[in-house]
Amino acid sequence: MHELAVCQAMLEQVADIASREQASEITRIVVRIGPLSGVVPELLEQAFTIARAGTIAQQAELITESTSIRVRCSQCGAETEAGINRMICGECGDYHTQLLSGDELLLASVELNRAEQAVE
Repeated sequence: MHELAVCQAMLEQVADIASREQASEITRIVVRIGPLSGVVPELLEQAFTIARAGTIAQQAELITESTSIRVRCSQCGAETEAGINRMICGECGDYHTQLLSGDELLLASVELNRAEQAVE
């Protein structure tokens, strides 16, 4: 299950953000996952519960958002949605297309709490 390694890398990136922002905890992480990314959202969520233990994100909620496959047609120039095994133009039906989206694994947002600073 490579989703665990993906979670560990994501948590390192999130920990860097938290450190830079002087956060005391991470409360929510939103990830966008394309169907061609090679990552299964359900397995990523399961791996996250394991990987977050003992980190600044140990109480964080992981939200996964699915993205669609979009292609640009080389013949007519249309940008349309496509299927996993059917990446043809939705306008003219040509198979000469360029992938625009659907293979991404994107850290979309991170919500955090900043540590209270003592004032004397």
